[in-house]
Amino acid sequence: MKLKFIFLTLIFVSIVSCDKDDTDYEFVTVATPELMSKSVFRNSVEVVVPKNIEEAGKIYTYSNYIFVSDVNKGIHIIDNTNPKLPKPIKYIVIPGNEDISVRDNFLYADSATDLLVFDISDINEVHLVERLEDVFTIYNYQIPVEAQAVDYSNFDYENHIIVGWTTKLERRKVVDESSIDIVFNDTALNSGASESVTGQGGSLARFQIVNNYLYTVGSYEMTIFNIENLSSPNLVTKQNAGWNIETMFQADGYLYLGSTNGMYIYSLSNPAAPEYVSDFTHWEGCDPVVVDGDYAYLTLRGGNLCGQDESVLEVIDISDKTNPTLAARYVLENPYGLGIKDNMLFVCDGIAGLKLFDKTNPLNISIKKAYKNIQATDVIPLENNLIMIGGKTLYQYEYGDNELKLISSFSLN
Repeated sequence: MKLKFIFLTLIFVSIVSCDKDDTDYEFVTVATPELMSKSVFRNSVEVVVPKNIEEAGKIYTYSNYIFVSDVNKGIHIIDNTNPKLPKPIKYIVIPGNEDISVRDNFLYADSATDLLVFDISDINEVHLVERLEDVFTIYNYQIPVEAQAVDYSNFDYENHIIVGWTTKLERRKVVDESSIDIVFNDTALNSGASESVTGQGGSLARFQIVNNYLYTVGSYEMTIFNIENLSSPNLVTKQNAGWNIETMFQADGYLYLGSTNGMYIYSLSNPAAPEYVSDFTHWEGCDPVVVDGDYAYLTLRGGNLCGQDESVLEVIDISDKTNPTLAARYVLENPYGLGIKDNMLFVCDGIAGLKLFDKTNPLNISIKKAYKNIQATDVIPLENNLIMIGGKTLYQYEYGDNELKLISSFSLN
């Protein structure tokens, strides 16, 4: 069944009574959304001078620029003409932003339910040229990882936008998980040129540009735009994408969607309507994916809201797209994003640092180097250098033989 909107609400009922045994209660970290009216929200976009980053998110590269997201708040633009001395030059305030993509000097960014288009041809005069309102019927924010419950009681989908989260510790009655009500609420349903240049994101991206189409994915829904007219994209269609989708990677005419429960493969033989081909199921865990040839590489991070405690790197044989199969599995500590350059696989292992694997034989990859004492979240392996983000630091490296040489480490504060 095609789902146009699914709004997931977990209803927790907590009744505190002095007569009850304390073992019936527990302390739970509850996340409550910070709300903004849609009218105020849509007048909040602006381009300002550089500022310190509050919470570093995803990274994206285009031409000599690096774009770093400030989670749910906006995009920092960094001039990387000299990788030894990157220079912040602009900050685009975009409330509710998670992802961007760039094609030929036009930057596409989500802003909660809306798609925004910016002209960045003159980096000193970045300006908004288009807004498509309410094109995303499902939008997602990164619920704090420490959250054990979410309180949506004050959220009105029609009039509010979630722009952040607050958390607090509450004493609640112990809930039997088998009895939790899951409510699917659909009452808020919304009815001959020069060579093109497209930027590159990391493995945590939810946006992908392929030829004249921009593909975006939320937790359950894929939204496709025709961007042949770069400054004025057209919404083509929305379709069900799977379940708990977190990331999207494109390669060789296919889209690979990473979810907490597996990987979905879609064919782009009809680019306006990606066709489901197959899926690979694994245990629950946060799951970015990259692809090279006949193999997909994905990391599974356990703990917190991600799922089981174990964290691994999985190698999936996708030579038969209709039947992806597990080829190998390797234990990791705290994995996030990953990337590929030639026969080298770069894995961001969170607080365990950056790890380099030789994948000449994908069924027997071997670790060549581990860079510890740094936090690693995502990487973009470019032609001549590797860009990595972790914490509030942007790292750049030169490639060597089974190693990396640090070019610069740039604090985003």
